[in-house]
Amino acid sequence: MTTTTAPPTTKAVPTAVHVLAAGVFAMVTSEFTVAGLMPQLARDLGTGINQIGYLVTVFAAAMAVGGPLLALALLRVPPRTALMTVFAVFLVGNVTAALATGYPMMVAARIVSGAASQAFFGIAVSMSVQLVDARTRGRAVSVVMNGLMLGTLLGLPLATLIGGRFGWQSAFWAISVITVVAAALTLALVRDPARDPGDAADTAGTRSELAVLRRPRFLLALVSSTLIIGATFSVFSFLSPILTEVTGFAEGAVPLLLLAYGAATLVGNVVVGRLADTRTIPTLLVGTGLNALFLAGFALLTDTPPLALAFVLGIGLVGVTMNPAMAVRVQRAGSTAPLVNTVHGSFITLGVIIGSAAGSALIPNHGLRAPIVLGFGLAVLAVLTILPALSDPARRTRADSA
Repeated sequence: MTTTTAPPTTKAVPTAVHVLAAGVFAMVTSEFTVAGLMPQLARDLGTGINQIGYLVTVFAAAMAVGGPLLALALLRVPPRTALMTVFAVFLVGNVTAALATGYPMMVAARIVSGAASQAFFGIAVSMSVQLVDARTRGRAVSVVMNGLMLGTLLGLPLATLIGGRFGWQSAFWAISVITVVAAALTLALVRDPARDPGDAADTAGTRSELAVLRRPRFLLALVSSTLIIGATFSVFSFLSPILTEVTGFAEGAVPLLLLAYGAATLVGNVVVGRLADTRTIPTLLVGTGLNALFLAGFALLTDTPPLALAFVLGIGLVGVTMNPAMAVRVQRAGSTAPLVNTVHGSFITLGVIIGSAAGSALIPNHGLRAPIVLGFGLAVLAVLTILPALSDPARRTRADSA
């Protein structure tokens, strides 16, 4: 007689993982706040929009470099203690931003906040998979990622609204309050996970991970991710001034426009998340190709409000929402090891730096449309780096065939 075994049931994601998402929400809201308050910051800090754009670049650079260094410094500290330490560092950065009386002080604040943000994200994702069983890890990471999406959907418009009504300093004070609440919840509801001796990496494993980093397919996937994110952030970093100074929307309408953009990213993330495992390369190609078209339309029709808004929503649908498919491609080209995913995160941050820095450099001589044109060029280059994956023999053995 043959017996059948019922498939194992997955347990619900614990409350502690949702609390970690609250911390990510605070970090992401702080990261994007500058993009929503560029005109106000430029006026009060006595500088131009392009200089404020560099604050986005500084934050991203601090994430790429300072984040891993801070995480490394906390490597031997219990995870919950590490999180509380990062919360404290992040709070210092936001309070400094709220008190900033000049551009240099704001730059320093963004460096501190950026380093803490990246360190927190890495520790939170690591903790989330340790707080659940192996069958629930993907769901746990997606819950933590909800903090990222909600930071774009709700955090950015809320901070922009508060900053627009009560001054940009109030936005950073509000983020500081959210940070204290998230830290208090973490202290009360998150416990250190039980240590798994099997998680310790040995020297051979490290050598194997380093060897993965030299694979051409893996390197090409990293380049694609950098270009995809760079294309989107070359526009997103300057979305507020573009919509007000070129398209003609009132400053008071910007929070609602950003809310609509955030809603589009949430929808796009759900769709891409469902396609990422089975249609990885086609999803990346179609999504990035559509992003190039939307960027081209936005560049040509920036001064036509209804069409400009439609293109902005399109960019939200197929821009940063490529993240799930990007991650699957990188993991298949490399591995699911922590080092591989950390390197991928650094290349994503590099895309943010390229988009915001190059956009800032173009504005003085070419105006606010220039970052949009830059985004179009980066998206086209991204498509070219995805195309070779269609002929990858390894792809034919997977379910992601076109």
